[in-house]
Amino acid sequence: MGERTEILRHGIEAYYTLEGQLSLEEAASLSNAIDNVALSMFPFLRNPSQPRLSSISGLRQRVQPGTKAILIPTGKSTFRYACHLISNLRETLGSKLPIEIFYAGDEDLPENYRTYLTSFGRDIITIDITQIIDDAPLDLRHGSWAIKAFSVLASQSEQVMVLDADAVFLQPPETIFDQHNGYKDTGALLFHDRLLWKDRYEERHIWWRNQMKHRRPSKALSKSLVYNEGWAEECDSGVVVLDKSRLGILIGSLHIAWQNMKKVRDEWTYKIQYGDKESWWFGLELSGVKYTFEEHYGGVIGHTRGNGTARVCGFTIAHPDEKGALLWVNGSLLKSKLANGTEFDVPEYWMLDGTWVKYPKGALSCMHNGTVHAINTRERDIVAKSVERAQEHDRRIANWTSLSDETRM
Repeated sequence: MGERTEILRHGIEAYYTLEGQLSLEEAASLSNAIDNVALSMFPFLRNPSQPRLSSISGLRQRVQPGTKAILIPTGKSTFRYACHLISNLRETLGSKLPIEIFYAGDEDLPENYRTYLTSFGRDIITIDITQIIDDAPLDLRHGSWAIKAFSVLASQSEQVMVLDADAVFLQPPETIFDQHNGYKDTGALLFHDRLLWKDRYEERHIWWRNQMKHRRPSKALSKSLVYNEGWAEECDSGVVVLDKSRLGILIGSLHIAWQNMKKVRDEWTYKIQYGDKESWWFGLELSGVKYTFEEHYGGVIGHTRGNGTARVCGFTIAHPDEKGALLWVNGSLLKSKLANGTEFDVPEYWMLDGTWVKYPKGALSCMHNGTVHAINTRERDIVAKSVERAQEHDRRIANWTSLSDETRM
């Protein structure tokens, strides 16, 4: 599929080169041929509500030039974290970026939940993805992470930042769009996961290399410690940033989405890998599209422990910006969302480029042999304010849920 996707991209590029030299009839015939090929490869392009947009050309027509937006796919199960995230972005950091909330039908995110989310302020909309993309081959209502990849295609915004609901930002997200050199260079910014479980997932690596056997690794993949040294997971897909004005990124996004179709994810993507996370870089890689990974692999953020060699221990993952300052954290404002759903935490330290001591899922994990960074006053204030706001929203949600239950009775 990767080679076919790359050929499709070259065909579209050739069409735009030749378009001015073709008659209207010839141009229409070539455009229709490209659209038919794309639909045969990516059947989810069929638009249930707007059949005329069921094509590559329709997909490009939907994109509004110059627009940027944050995309937050969520359902009832992650609604609370989505509220915390929107509060962190809008109420704490003052971000003005439009926010698009994606869901898969009324059962996934009922109307009263959507109303609460849009009450955070202006430029927040909710979008039922099943009204834009054909859900028959996708089953996004039961697809967990899969909706994330399709939200990229369904959004009308040109530059998009896809966020997991449990992300927490320490800087306004605008800084990525406006200042990140790697993103400006390639139009795709991805973040590394933690370096864990070396040599435990041989089948995964065999599959990757089999898919790559006729390709030369890109600059980004050539530098990968996971791919080259046998670590378990490459990408932390809690934040993904893409510029769809670049044809390669748009076409590569189709391959990413294809990997998240029900049949493909059940038989390959989610069976061999953990969820959607590797589909992002792998889709771009196999489509011959350049992308940027952050310099560091995921770090730890929490508190120091032990005497002698310093360790930083915590339940969440730290990601810096290009200058080494904390940018965002994966895992929510809670100390451990898996162990205790009510205990929030304001961390004191974080560490990068050390060695992980990883305990079972849900247990505390530590890093040592790296540089310990203290959380500065600005960062501490941001987290503390975000926690305070999150607790306030939890109280509102509890009261709102109680009232909603009484209304239904």
